[in-house]
Amino acid sequence: MNNPWIIDDLQIFLRLLLSMGLGGVIGWERERSNRAAGLRTHILVCLGSTLIMMLSIYGFSDFVNEANIRIDPARLAASVITGIGFLGAGTILFTGKSITGLTTAASVWVVAALGLSVGAGFHFAAIVTTIFILMTLVLFNKIEQRFLNGDKIHLLTIQAVDTPELIDSLSKLLLDEGLTIKKININECTKPPEKDSEQKLLEISLQVRSKKKFDSFGLANKVRSRKEITMITVE
Repeated sequence: MNNPWIIDDLQIFLRLLLSMGLGGVIGWERERSNRAAGLRTHILVCLGSTLIMMLSIYGFSDFVNEANIRIDPARLAASVITGIGFLGAGTILFTGKSITGLTTAASVWVVAALGLSVGAGFHFAAIVTTIFILMTLVLFNKIEQRFLNGDKIHLLTIQAVDTPELIDSLSKLLLDEGLTIKKININECTKPPEKDSEQKLLEISLQVRSKKKFDSFGLANKVRSRKEITMITVE
């Protein structure tokens, strides 16, 4: 292409195809991890960014030679980087104990940058960046889980019949499981366990810290085995 403002149909097709492939491999990894933004989301973001980048560079080529018009190929690209934030924000969740989805939000943002790079013809950088992104999401995730996996905070919600030894026995059970109680909230449920029962039903919310590998199913079974416990959820 001798004219930097002109692109043929084959180049348009190849850039969109490459964009679909690069966005797809990132989205495939997120889809396997059951994240909010998966395969189709990443492909669409990358394709859209590529199209907007090509539009920004080549879509106004008819006006290049006009005397009073100045072409700025980076203007639409800057708008994409700013506007993609709303999509990334939709993948971030606050569960009451922690914030999740930041990595997926970052992957959506960087996939938009990949699309812009492909649209501008910066193919080598886009391919190398895709490889580095996959290394970060897959390889570094395994390293983080194995060597950098520190204490984790978990949320337990328990419904139980109010008995004098309930809190003490529950605290001992959690301590034996290697869990440290960081916060506890106890509320009385509006409905008793049975219509004619005078016993109170409590809802207990606990934030606990685990220092070892957390077995949520094993903990739930042990807590649920106590006769005064009627329900437990573990996050």
